[in-house]
Amino acid sequence: MRVWLSVAIGTALLGLATLPAPVLAQQKTVKACQEEWRANKAENQAKGITEKAYVAQCRAGGSAAQPASTPGAKPAPSPSAATSAAQKTVKACREEWRANKAAYQAAKVTEKAYVDKCRAGETVALPAPPTAPPSSAPSAAAPSSAPAVKPSVTVATPTPTGAGQFQTEPQAKAHCPADIVVWVNRSSKVYHFAGYKNYGTTKNGAYMCEREATTQGFRASKTEKRPSA
Repeated sequence: MRVWLSVAIGTALLGLATLPAPVLAQQKTVKACQEEWRANKAENQAKGITEKAYVAQCRAGGSAAQPASTPGAKPAPSPSAATSAAQKTVKACREEWRANKAAYQAAKVTEKAYVDKCRAGETVALPAPPTAPPSSAPSAAAPSSAPAVKPSVTVATPTPTGAGQFQTEPQAKAHCPADIVVWVNRSSKVYHFAGYKNYGTTKNGAYMCEREATTQGFRASKTEKRPSA
């Protein structure tokens, strides 16, 4: 009996010894394979290796299950990821166009054309604003719209030279407050009353009190009526 047990144990050990060492070393559990796949999830997904396929390959001992990676190097994005990063949504492109609507309309860039180029990843340059022409100063020869102001013409009254003759009416009234002030024409020796057209308007005249005017030889106008005192 002992001899038989010894022979059986020896045969079993011999059988184990004849199994290839890599088979024993590479056979892993499902959990271990899943943890390996998840540790490099981004790289595996970028290469299109699903978790299920990886675990099956890992359990079978396949050496290609683990994607090779360069230490310190970032995994290259897949073409689809790069395209989605550069491609904007229609709403985002429309908002960009509407933010500079006036400038794009002036450059004849329609919203539809902008959205098409924006979605295709093309850069649409913002048109430069138009340069305003320099404002020119109004020409000196140009006629002004404002009406021309005519200078006031002041008729110079000769300074009275005779006695009792004054240049202004208030001066004469102050000289004789109880008498009537008249306008004497020194050339014609005729005096005029207030309210008539020749009062204070004829040349070579002066304001005088009526009594003093008659004393000096002036006579009243025949076409004017003397006002009451």
